[in-house]
Amino acid sequence: MPDRERIREDVRRALAEDVGGGDLTAALIPAGNQVRAELICRQRAILSGVAWVDEVFRQTDSAIELQWHLSDGDSLQENSLVCTMRGSAASILTAERTGLNFLQTLSGTATHTARYVEAVQGIGVNILDTRKTLPGLRRAQKYAVTCGGGVNHRIGLYDAILIKENHIAAAGSIPAVLEQARRLHPGMPIEIEVENLDELETALRAGARRVLLDNFGLQQLREAVALNQGRARLEASGGVDLQRVRAIAETGVDDISIGALTKDLQAVDFSLLFAD
Repeated sequence: MPDRERIREDVRRALAEDVGGGDLTAALIPAGNQVRAELICRQRAILSGVAWVDEVFRQTDSAIELQWHLSDGDSLQENSLVCTMRGSAASILTAERTGLNFLQTLSGTATHTARYVEAVQGIGVNILDTRKTLPGLRRAQKYAVTCGGGVNHRIGLYDAILIKENHIAAAGSIPAVLEQARRLHPGMPIEIEVENLDELETALRAGARRVLLDNFGLQQLREAVALNQGRARLEASGGVDLQRVRAIAETGVDDISIGALTKDLQAVDFSLLFAD
């Protein structure tokens, strides 16, 4: 999970965007009006985002009490009671949309990830995320991927090297760019993208230990696994969907990276209703 300060900053930005100078509609409610409210999930899903919701309500009104009945990573059924809260009606209404925005987005990410993880169950392949995330919410979404059973790839451009087609072209060749990467960043994880079996063989001969197989067909993936003979960790990427992911996993690759986990998500349907 992202550190507490990062979550606080995510929430500060989101509340500033929504509340601005003040909630004009909530100001119509008498200040002393206290209520109990229930947070309900309207569909089957995987829960993610509890810490962000807690922080939204804390920053809005620290007197609001939240009681969670489920935790991140738990499976939600249709009409599951997720959380009960008590406090100022006006404050709860002010915090509602921002809190639900985090919850529906992160639970959507976790739920989508869980579908892919379930599809390859029993094979032993990792489902990886990518950098194709919502701006400003990368760490939050990558945390949600883990709630759904997925595995995080690199966080950004700073914590691992992923050499792609344009990097190779600019550097001159696969051996040249790998050598430069090892020289400039000793000890840093290095992965290189290849587009065919000849490039894979070149990368392996140059000492690549992790290779991304870009848009390989199923037969190409099988041939790549056979050619590799365990020399490098192989990652399949490109054109992966729920219909194809198990067949891809069965080729013998180690990892499958899927941008759709974080960019093509569907928000989970949550409702917050006053109970009395």
